[in-house]
Amino acid sequence: MTNTTAAAPVHGYSDLNRLMSLMTGDEKHGPAATSTLDALWVLYDRVLRVSPGSVDSPDRDRLLLSKGHGPMAYYAVLAARGFFGEELLPGFGSYDSPLGHHPDRLLVPGAEIGSGSLGHGLPLAVGSVLGLRAQGLTDPRVWVLTGDAELDEGSNHEAIAYAGPAGLEQLHTLVIDNASASHARPGGIAARFEAAGWSVLSVDGRDHEALYDAFTAPHPGRPHAVIARVTPKR
Repeated sequence: MTNTTAAAPVHGYSDLNRLMSLMTGDEKHGPAATSTLDALWVLYDRVLRVSPGSVDSPDRDRLLLSKGHGPMAYYAVLAARGFFGEELLPGFGSYDSPLGHHPDRLLVPGAEIGSGSLGHGLPLAVGSVLGLRAQGLTDPRVWVLTGDAELDEGSNHEAIAYAGPAGLEQLHTLVIDNASASHARPGGIAARFEAAGWSVLSVDGRDHEALYDAFTAPHPGRPHAVIARVTPKR
């Protein structure tokens, strides 16, 4: 397998708030962004086997940002990891900036998908795992980051229902639960995944060690879901 381990970061976790502050303007979706910051950092810093030099490697791990609104945390983490220079951050959301209000995979180095309409990331992740399997690539892991309200979309329910019985072990879903969903689920979010045969862990979404342990927990023969509970910062 190609070495896709992330290189040393350009910046550390303590720099993320400064990097976030460089992005100004309207429609920032600040609470949505800050809800994902810690989980994204742990993934890119300690879990994902991808680096600026391996973004085109077939053996890389993939992160699909389905929760594409409020991408400031995503951009800050990518800049901190060296996927692009921080000089791009102040242009966030402007006409000629590659950093749009929803990431564009053709413009943002390191982005795996273009996001916009909610509910697409998890089905795309299922397809990505099936595509990797068809190529005989069983080492790369596919992660998808979704929001709790986004799970109301029917496409997500279909993906969850399929992935468990199909035993898609390479598939990992991170759900940011910041209590933004309008419709409660009997038993909570975890119960929906468990009913479909997934491995599921629920953790404090700001506890880095708890996140790391949940992200790296073994789940042989089953897809894995991590429910990260977060109180948004205003």
